[in-house]
Amino acid sequence: MLSKERLRLMFITSSHPNPDRSILSIVQSALDAGAPAIQLRAKKARSRDTLELGRRLRELTKAANALLLVNDRFDVALAVGGDGVHLGPDDVPVSAIRRIAPERFLIGASTDQPTEAQRLVSEGANYIGCGTIYPTSSKLDAGPTIGLAGLQAVVDAVDVPVLGIGGIDVEGAREIATHTSAAGIAVIGSIMDADDPGSQVSALLGAFRACD
Repeated sequence: MLSKERLRLMFITSSHPNPDRSILSIVQSALDAGAPAIQLRAKKARSRDTLELGRRLRELTKAANALLLVNDRFDVALAVGGDGVHLGPDDVPVSAIRRIAPERFLIGASTDQPTEAQRLVSEGANYIGCGTIYPTSSKLDAGPTIGLAGLQAVVDAVDVPVLGIGGIDVEGAREIATHTSAAGIAVIGSIMDADDPGSQVSALLGAFRACD
Protein backbone atom coordinates (compact mmCIF):
# COMPACT_ATOMS: atom_id res chain seq x y z
CA MET A 1 0.00 0.00 0.00
CA LEU A 2 1.22 3.50 -0.86
CA SER A 3 2.25 5.27 2.34
CA LYS A 4 1.31 8.85 3.14
CA GLU A 5 4.96 9.77 3.62
CA ARG A 6 5.73 8.95 -0.02
CA LEU A 7 3.13 11.51 -1.07
CA ARG A 8 3.58 14.12 1.65
CA LEU A 9 4.82 16.57 -0.99
CA MET A 10 4.57 16.10 -4.75
CA PHE A 11 6.48 18.71 -6.74
CA ILE A 12 4.91 19.19 -10.16
CA THR A 13 7.19 20.72 -12.77
CA SER A 14 6.25 23.37 -15.29
CA SER A 15 8.08 25.39 -17.91
CA HIS A 16 10.17 28.02 -16.19
CA PRO A 17 10.62 31.50 -17.70
CA ASN A 18 14.16 31.97 -16.34
CA PRO A 19 16.69 30.27 -18.66
CA ASP A 20 19.31 30.43 -15.91
CA ARG A 21 17.27 28.12 -13.68
CA SER A 22 16.59 24.84 -15.42
CA ILE A 23 13.89 22.42 -14.38
CA LEU A 24 16.62 19.91 -13.58
CA SER A 25 18.37 22.26 -11.18
CA ILE A 26 15.11 23.13 -9.42
CA VAL A 27 14.18 19.46 -9.11
CA GLN A 28 17.62 18.63 -7.75
CA SER A 29 17.25 21.33 -5.10
CA ALA A 30 13.81 19.95 -4.18
CA LEU A 31 15.14 16.41 -3.91
CA ASP A 32 18.11 17.52 -1.83
CA ALA A 33 15.63 19.10 0.58
CA GLY A 34 13.68 15.85 0.90
CA ALA A 35 10.88 16.06 -1.67
CA PRO A 36 9.55 12.47 -1.84
CA ALA A 37 7.76 12.68 -5.20
CA ILE A 38 8.23 14.51 -8.49
CA GLN A 39 5.62 14.77 -11.24
CA LEU A 40 6.78 15.69 -14.72
CA ARG A 41 4.23 18.00 -16.32
CA ALA A 42 5.11 19.26 -19.79
CA LYS A 43 1.83 20.06 -21.52
CA LYS A 44 3.24 21.91 -24.53
CA ALA A 45 6.56 20.13 -24.98
CA ARG A 46 7.38 17.87 -27.91
CA SER A 47 7.23 14.17 -27.13
CA ARG A 48 10.97 13.70 -27.70
CA ASP A 49 11.78 16.57 -25.35
CA THR A 50 9.43 15.21 -22.69
CA LEU A 51 11.04 11.80 -23.02
CA GLU A 52 14.54 13.19 -22.63
CA LEU A 53 13.57 15.29 -19.63
CA GLY A 54 11.84 12.28 -18.13
CA ARG A 55 15.00 10.21 -18.46
CA ARG A 56 17.04 12.88 -16.72
CA LEU A 57 14.48 13.20 -13.93
CA ARG A 58 14.40 9.42 -13.49
CA GLU A 59 18.14 9.48 -12.85
CA LEU A 60 17.76 12.21 -10.24
CA THR A 61 14.78 10.63 -8.49
CA LYS A 62 16.36 7.19 -8.39
CA ALA A 63 19.46 8.62 -6.74
CA ALA A 64 17.24 10.32 -4.15
CA ASN A 65 14.91 7.31 -3.65
CA ALA A 66 11.99 9.51 -4.72
CA LEU A 67 8.96 8.71 -6.84
CA LEU A 68 8.68 9.92 -10.43
CA LEU A 69 5.28 10.26 -12.04
CA VAL A 70 4.42 11.70 -15.45
CA ASN A 71 1.38 13.87 -16.03
CA ASP A 72 -0.92 12.53 -18.78
CA ARG A 73 1.74 10.56 -20.66
CA PHE A 74 1.51 6.88 -19.80
CA ASP A 75 3.83 6.09 -22.70
CA VAL A 76 6.56 8.39 -21.41
CA ALA A 77 6.17 7.07 -17.87
CA LEU A 78 6.77 3.53 -19.13
CA ALA A 79 9.61 4.52 -21.43
CA VAL A 80 11.62 6.22 -18.68
CA GLY A 81 10.90 3.59 -16.04
CA GLY A 82 8.75 5.95 -14.00
CA ASP A 83 6.76 4.92 -10.95
CA GLY A 84 3.43 6.03 -12.31
CA VAL A 85 1.21 8.42 -14.23
CA HIS A 86 -1.21 11.15 -13.18
CA LEU A 87 -4.44 11.41 -15.17
CA GLY A 88 -6.83 14.33 -15.50
CA PRO A 89 -10.54 14.28 -16.39
CA ASP A 90 -9.83 14.55 -20.14
CA ASP A 91 -7.12 11.88 -20.24
CA VAL A 92 -7.36 8.16 -20.93
CA PRO A 93 -9.61 6.59 -18.26
CA VAL A 94 -8.00 5.12 -15.16
CA SER A 95 -9.59 1.74 -15.86
CA ALA A 96 -7.99 1.55 -19.31
CA ILE A 97 -4.53 2.30 -17.98
CA ARG A 98 -4.91 -0.07 -15.02
CA ARG A 99 -5.68 -2.97 -17.37
CA ILE A 100 -2.33 -2.64 -19.15
CA ALA A 101 -0.10 -1.08 -16.49
CA PRO A 102 2.72 -3.08 -14.92
CA GLU A 103 2.32 -4.47 -11.44
CA ARG A 104 2.83 -1.81 -8.73
CA PHE A 105 2.53 0.99 -11.30
CA LEU A 106 0.95 3.99 -9.62
CA ILE A 107 -2.01 5.84 -11.06
CA GLY A 108 -3.10 9.19 -9.69
CA ALA A 109 -6.28 10.96 -10.76
CA SER A 110 -7.73 14.44 -10.34
CA THR A 111 -11.16 15.36 -9.02
CA ASP A 112 -12.81 17.65 -6.49
CA GLN A 113 -15.94 15.52 -6.12
CA PRO A 114 -16.29 12.75 -3.49
CA THR A 115 -18.42 10.46 -5.67
CA GLU A 116 -16.06 10.86 -8.61
CA ALA A 117 -13.12 10.09 -6.32
CA GLN A 118 -14.83 6.85 -5.27
CA ARG A 119 -15.33 5.88 -8.91
CA LEU A 120 -11.71 6.61 -9.79
CA VAL A 121 -10.47 4.51 -6.88
CA SER A 122 -12.78 1.65 -7.90
CA GLU A 123 -11.15 1.77 -11.36
CA GLY A 124 -7.67 1.49 -9.89
CA ALA A 125 -6.45 4.93 -8.84
CA ASN A 126 -3.83 4.77 -6.07
CA TYR A 127 -4.21 8.37 -4.98
CA ILE A 128 -6.37 11.42 -5.68
CA GLY A 129 -5.22 14.94 -6.46
CA CYS A 130 -7.95 17.22 -5.14
CA GLY A 131 -8.43 20.90 -5.85
CA THR A 132 -8.40 23.71 -6.54
CA ILE A 133 -7.92 24.46 -2.81
CA TYR A 134 -6.78 28.09 -3.11
CA PRO A 135 -6.71 30.47 -6.10
CA THR A 136 -3.83 29.66 -8.45
CA SER A 137 -2.19 31.04 -11.57
CA SER A 138 -0.16 27.89 -12.30
CA LYS A 139 -3.01 26.13 -14.12
CA LEU A 140 -5.12 28.23 -16.46
CA ASP A 141 -7.81 25.54 -16.55
CA ALA A 142 -8.13 25.25 -12.78
CA GLY A 143 -11.73 25.16 -11.64
CA PRO A 144 -13.35 27.08 -8.79
CA THR A 145 -11.80 26.76 -5.36
CA ILE A 146 -13.24 24.18 -2.99
CA GLY A 147 -11.39 25.14 0.18
CA LEU A 148 -10.49 22.92 3.10
CA ALA A 149 -14.03 21.60 3.53
CA GLY A 150 -14.14 20.40 -0.06
CA LEU A 151 -10.77 18.71 0.36
CA GLN A 152 -11.83 16.94 3.54
CA ALA A 153 -15.02 15.71 1.87
CA VAL A 154 -12.93 13.89 -0.74
CA VAL A 155 -10.56 12.55 1.93
CA ASP A 156 -13.53 11.11 3.82
CA ALA A 157 -14.92 9.46 0.69
CA VAL A 158 -11.96 7.24 -0.22
CA ASP A 159 -9.41 4.94 1.41
CA VAL A 160 -6.39 6.05 -0.65
CA PRO A 161 -4.12 9.06 -0.08
CA VAL A 162 -5.57 12.42 -1.13
CA LEU A 163 -3.34 15.37 -2.02
CA GLY A 164 -4.53 18.94 -1.92
CA ILE A 165 -3.53 21.01 -4.95
CA GLY A 166 -3.98 24.58 -6.07
CA GLY A 167 -2.35 27.78 -4.83
CA ILE A 168 -0.67 26.14 -1.85
CA ASP A 169 2.08 28.12 -0.14
CA VAL A 170 3.62 27.43 3.26
CA GLU A 171 0.72 28.96 5.16
CA GLY A 172 -1.73 26.96 3.06
CA ALA A 173 0.24 23.80 3.77
CA ARG A 174 -0.05 24.53 7.50
CA GLU A 175 -3.81 24.97 7.17
CA ILE A 176 -4.19 21.71 5.25
CA ALA A 177 -2.00 19.83 7.72
CA THR A 178 -3.84 21.29 10.71
CA HIS A 179 -7.46 21.27 9.56
CA THR A 180 -7.73 18.25 7.24
CA SER A 181 -6.53 14.66 7.17
CA ALA A 182 -5.16 14.90 3.63
CA ALA A 183 -2.05 12.79 3.05
CA GLY A 184 -0.14 15.71 1.59
CA ILE A 185 0.01 18.40 -1.04
CA ALA A 186 0.93 18.81 -4.70
CA VAL A 187 2.71 22.05 -5.56
CA ILE A 188 3.80 23.83 -8.73
CA GLY A 189 4.41 27.57 -8.46
CA SER A 190 5.31 27.69 -4.77
CA ILE A 191 8.48 25.75 -5.59
CA MET A 192 9.09 26.64 -9.25
CA ASP A 193 8.96 30.37 -8.50
CA ALA A 194 10.80 30.32 -5.18
CA ASP A 195 14.09 32.18 -4.84
CA ASP A 196 15.37 29.14 -2.95
CA PRO A 197 13.42 26.02 -4.02
CA GLY A 198 15.16 23.81 -1.46
CA SER A 199 14.25 26.06 1.45
CA GLN A 200 10.67 26.23 0.18
CA VAL A 201 10.46 22.44 0.08
CA SER A 202 11.81 22.25 3.64
CA ALA A 203 9.20 24.74 4.82
CA LEU A 204 6.35 22.92 3.08
CA LEU A 205 7.40 19.58 4.56
CA GLY A 206 7.88 21.22 7.94
CA ALA A 207 4.25 22.32 7.96
CA PHE A 208 3.21 18.66 7.97
CA ARG A 209 5.92 17.43 10.32
CA ALA A 210 4.71 19.92 12.92
CA CYS A 211 1.34 18.16 12.90
CA ASP A 212 2.61 14.55 12.96
